Amino acid sequence: MDKIQSDCPYPGCFFCVMKEANPGKRRASVLKFFRELPSQDDDGQVLPISGLWNTAMAHPNDPEFINLGIFECMSALIWKGLKNRRWLSHDQNIYIPYYAAHIIGSYTMNMEEFAERAVRAGVIPPLVELLRGRLTWVEQRVAVRALGHLATYPSTFPAVSDHGEVLELAIQLASSSLEIVYSHFYQFVDRRIGYHCDLLTRGMGGVEMESRKAEEWASQLQCWSLQLINCFAFKSEFLHDICKAEFLVKLPGMWGGLVNENSPAGVGLLRTICQSKLGRGHVANIPGVVEALCNIARSSDDWQYMAVDCLLWLVQDSNTCHKVIDRVASTLIDLADISMLGDYKKLGDTIVTVLQECMQQYTNSRNSISTHTREQIDELLSSKQSLKLEKNMPKEDLHIKQAAALVVKLEGNSLFSSGNIAGAAAKYSEALALCPMKSKKERVVLYSNRAQCYLLLQQPLAAISDTTRALCLHSPLNRHAKSLWRRAQAYDMLGLAKESLLDAILFINECSQSNDPDLSLKQNKVPDYAERLVKKQMRAAWLFREAALKHGGIHCEGEASDAFGQEADDSEWETASESEAENDATGEADDETEWKNDSHQQNLYEKS
Repeated sequence: MDKIQSDCPYPGCFFCVMKEANPGKRRASVLKFFRELPSQDDDGQVLPISGLWNTAMAHPNDPEFINLGIFECMSALIWKGLKNRRWLSHDQNIYIPYYAAHIIGSYTMNMEEFAERAVRAGVIPPLVELLRGRLTWVEQRVAVRALGHLATYPSTFPAVSDHGEVLELAIQLASSSLEIVYSHFYQFVDRRIGYHCDLLTRGMGGVEMESRKAEEWASQLQCWSLQLINCFAFKSEFLHDICKAEFLVKLPGMWGGLVNENSPAGVGLLRTICQSKLGRGHVANIPGVVEALCNIARSSDDWQYMAVDCLLWLVQDSNTCHKVIDRVASTLIDLADISMLGDYKKLGDTIVTVLQECMQQYTNSRNSISTHTREQIDELLSSKQSLKLEKNMPKEDLHIKQAAALVVKLEGNSLFSSGNIAGAAAKYSEALALCPMKSKKERVVLYSNRAQCYLLLQQPLAAISDTTRALCLHSPLNRHAKSLWRRAQAYDMLGLAKESLLDAILFINECSQSNDPDLSLKQNKVPDYAERLVKKQMRAAWLFREAALKHGGIHCEGEASDAFGQEADDSEWETASESEAENDATGEADDETEWKNDSHQQNLYEKS
């Protein structure tokens, strides 16, 4: 031990203490270390703090340091950094408040008992000071994370909510975090604070690495702010502060980007809000929010079930149903063939029941639901009734209907190949009317074929509806590659970059796993048309895009559609008609008209 201490540049430091073989002596030394550290001004203090941070990240449920006073120590160190700027700027002490807040967050993320100990140790006031921005956005990021964990538990939430400004600060941070990080770090490479660069890259320097990590941390700053707000959203007394129009309308766009795709994002907070009658009332009254939920509900990502929950709750609430039904009915009808999604075992049946009850509720109030919506719901109920009737239908009759649908579909293929796109769409509609409801593979093809026609006829909303239905019918759910690609194109036509990007990426993923020679990626190369669309939408859905436009950043010259010039715009349509009859147990071959060459497709597009 003496030899180790004599070689150590900081005799008696934390690392020397931890090498003590006697457990009792080690605990006593660690206890003494935590008590004395905040009052010391020796150099090298950041080393043990960073070591403690690594320990907290690796073993967040270990109570040893909790029992020895680590929360009291970290709280005192944050206060010291806030009050003593001379000490903070000395040596590498500038890192200490960041690590201290991170340690608090790590030790409180799983264990309510640890969170209670942290509150008693007085960690909340210094964390709130960091949340206010007393230092920088980097410390705000770990402070909002720690406060979010403390607010998660019933026993410690009151201690967080007692600081009235926490909710307001979290809302401000969720709304402005991307702009803060862009304007204070990302925008000016030559003005970036050195310790920020070091924290972001952890020794792996370079401007590109710094910028990439800044996007990730900005996304986390926003998502962790949303998580903290979400804890308040479960309490009705805070909903009036949360459900302000200027904030709610931004929530659907807070998606975290590709760097944080597993976060519940803004739609997760909307889901919590919609669980209460008061929250549903606010959501239903704010233009744009319900429509954004419809787009998310049609998506193929992890947020889909959250948006579906919101729409169903809005329709089931008698106070909001008449306000939203005309806006959400078509979306729910498109999803009525989903069998399982998230916790839903029979989501399609639930949707049908909810819409049917809505119709019955407003039977004597015909002005509450538009005629068009009534017709859509009636058509859905009729199709479900047809499915019930098919169960008792002789197999021979079903085969006749299926054969008739195939004949009409082939007629549609022929019309499509000759350039009669509208005629082909009509034939596919006729084939869908003939095709048995239980013939899901065939209906997937027909919906996807008709969607291609709608694309060429410049009817993106109809194309989105048909591709969504195809994806819901497909097994596995949301995995039909060609429908994903067509919906990505339709979203592109509407300027919905995020939705288009996610579908295009899923399309590429499906191609990489497909056995279809027309879809499989040759030599693992992404098709040029898909690569161009992904690049275009990544630019348009870039996390800092709005901030860059506002601050005149170098990454936003021109609109996203001009990113690759006119050639790139035209190339988005370099895909041919799908007139596919998927291989089934009978070994039916694909149609010859499927996925023609690019030049033929461009001709068809020009004809339309």
